Amino acid sequence: MTWLRALKETTRSGLTVERKRLEPLIALRGAAGLAIVIGVSLTLFGPAVAASSAFGAFQAAIATFQRSWRPRPELALASGTSLAVSTFLGYLTGSHTLLFLALLSVWTFLSGLSWAAGPTIGIIASSNVAIMLVTVTLPGSLAAAAGHAAMMVVGGAVQAALVVLFPVRRWGAHRDALADALAAEADYARRLRHDPLADFDPEPLMAARDAATITPRQARTRPAELHGARGLAERIRPVLASLADPAVGVPEEGPERDRVREILAAAGAILDAAARAIRQGEPVKIPPAAVATLRTPDTGAILTGPAQRAAKRLAALLRDVVETAGRPPAKAPPTTPTTLTTPTTLTTPTTPGSDGATAATPKTSTAIPTATPAAAPTPLLRPTFPALLPAALRAIRAELRRRHESPITRHAIRVTAVAATGYLLGTWLPLGHGYWAPMASVMIMRPDFSQTYSRAVARFGGTLVGVAMATGLVQLADPGTELSAALAVLCAGMMYLLMRTGQVAAQACVAAYVVFLLGMGGEQWTQTVPERVVLTLLGGVLAMIAYAVYPAWETPRLRNRLADWLIADGRYAAAVVSRYADPAGSSCPDVREALLAARDSRIAWQEAAARAKNEPVRHRGLSRAAAADAEETLAQLGRVAMLMEAHLPDRDATPVPAADRLAQALRKSTEDGAKAVRERRVPKWEAVRKALDEWDGEGVPDRVVRRGAGLLLATLEELSDALDTAPPPMLVDGSETGAQTDTDTGTDRDNTGTDTDRDNTGTDTDTDTDAHKDSGPQNPEKGPTAR
Repeated sequence: MTWLRALKETTRSGLTVERKRLEPLIALRGAAGLAIVIGVSLTLFGPAVAASSAFGAFQAAIATFQRSWRPRPELALASGTSLAVSTFLGYLTGSHTLLFLALLSVWTFLSGLSWAAGPTIGIIASSNVAIMLVTVTLPGSLAAAAGHAAMMVVGGAVQAALVVLFPVRRWGAHRDALADALAAEADYARRLRHDPLADFDPEPLMAARDAATITPRQARTRPAELHGARGLAERIRPVLASLADPAVGVPEEGPERDRVREILAAAGAILDAAARAIRQGEPVKIPPAAVATLRTPDTGAILTGPAQRAAKRLAALLRDVVETAGRPPAKAPPTTPTTLTTPTTLTTPTTPGSDGATAATPKTSTAIPTATPAAAPTPLLRPTFPALLPAALRAIRAELRRRHESPITRHAIRVTAVAATGYLLGTWLPLGHGYWAPMASVMIMRPDFSQTYSRAVARFGGTLVGVAMATGLVQLADPGTELSAALAVLCAGMMYLLMRTGQVAAQACVAAYVVFLLGMGGEQWTQTVPERVVLTLLGGVLAMIAYAVYPAWETPRLRNRLADWLIADGRYAAAVVSRYADPAGSSCPDVREALLAARDSRIAWQEAAARAKNEPVRHRGLSRAAAADAEETLAQLGRVAMLMEAHLPDRDATPVPAADRLAQALRKSTEDGAKAVRERRVPKWEAVRKALDEWDGEGVPDRVVRRGAGLLLATLEELSDALDTAPPPMLVDGSETGAQTDTDTGTDRDNTGTDTDRDNTGTDTDTDTDAHKDSGPQNPEKGPTAR
């Protein structure tokens, strides 16, 4: 992408206002906390202290809006306290330019490194440095500076208290995350009816898992319907895929396919009902048509083999989802929900009670029998807020060890240099309020190119709109101290309300808020507005120039990201295949851990590819087309492994010795292939092909594992084709030699793979996979199955 096109894309992104769901009650709570702090400070201490405390309360409320699953009061307190410490230290050194510049550089460098601990901490730290540049100019003495710092802490405490006293959807974000995961699977089930190889984005499942990781205090008060439904949702996804996929399921047409479509439609309806119930905190209302479909008695006669096993397991998992989502609060256990120990068939009616009468079940789940409780696993626990400090320090040290190879370290160096340069330029220019330039730079800069440039455009555009509106209102109304304070609170409330719609809207509200807040302190708009516009433009230009001079491009690192994903997918596939060699799993790698690692690597690749998409950098060996093809192929590799995991054998099933050799070959070949990807070579898969050839000689007792093994090899070879971007040699007559060769090779491969799979399917062992639910959720990797 050229620089001109990159600038156009980032400008469009920065000026875009998105339609998002607004949260007026949360915005009103933040504005109310700000109004309380300003009113008390204005009454007791005067406008200067009121302005400082307002900044503390304002920033603390912003911290509660950040994307975080932990309780918000801690964020508000941490934000107010850190701003108070920064302001007091800044005032102590403010009279000495060089000393203050050193403090500003250290503080800015640490705020840049704090992005290693997560975006929430990075945003709070960067905002505190920016606001400190304003608040250090407000006190007039050391005692006043201490008082201002104390009121900033009070502002954070007020916002924290309001979050505790007036919670708005206390578990709303967690409910939404879990409901989104179930709704995504419901949509996936419906799409599978028409496209058995439909894609699935695992992001909702990953968000639900992140939301399910809670603090010990949250674990004691978590609603019953949030216990364990996430684990069930992750198990349902691979069962849906294996039921629909013709490679291991039923043929693409015929009565079996029609029955599968009916089951998938019923599953989608039930999952949607569960999602609505969890989101709204009400009982599950199952559609009668879906219930009738699952209870049709002819399913067992129509479906056989792996498809029948998948249908049985799907019915059992849907029953658990309904039981979990519709459990009354009074009967909620303190830990995660039940799972099935023995699946029931789709045709089994309601089980009679031991006394001969029909067992009573809740009205919301009469069609699906109640699950037998099993031992509840330990909930996922998030470290407490004080325990985050050692983890954050370890993450920062890890980034520092990478030095210039780390985007976080480069960002810290870049933002420090820009903040110091902006402060010196602002002080040197005869405009006054020189802190506006470094403040704008710190608020704009982010570790990646797109966000930095789009935020620069949004901040300047929003500043122009905000100061224009505030200036016009000041000229018309000529507000006094109290009215200026009220207008500042109104602008802050609008910013809280519109924060998620885009940067330009939020920056317009922030610009107006600052004009009114400083007007409350006695400064005229003519003293702040022109200077703010010019210095904001200067800060944005400095930020953009700094990234161009000292960038952290993601494009050159795409091959490393792709290699990491290949290794993770290879280990996941090897872990799944190993379970066929050792069904008891005594010496096999943990499938669950391998799956989570593969997901993380996939998301890391997708985020890197998205960042690289808008960078004005050449691809350097991995074109966008090759990257897209490789992404699709690796997603397919994970999907094939997921299909195999959906049919893992019982612990007492017959072992498949050849699977162990294939697992070792997969693990070693993918590691060697990752090295080849990093070195810009085409990976080879002779070891995997040899393991499959030896397997064919032994015979295959389970058609799923052998057919899946053939698909794994085909997918790896497709990856090599995607990365082989060298042009084929030309013959004397000008034709490409690779055309006929590729055709012949593809035909031989298809004949070898497909015919071998067909001839060596072996006997279908009707094994039950419900005993392996403890293997964890399956891989929802994106991408169609190789046809």
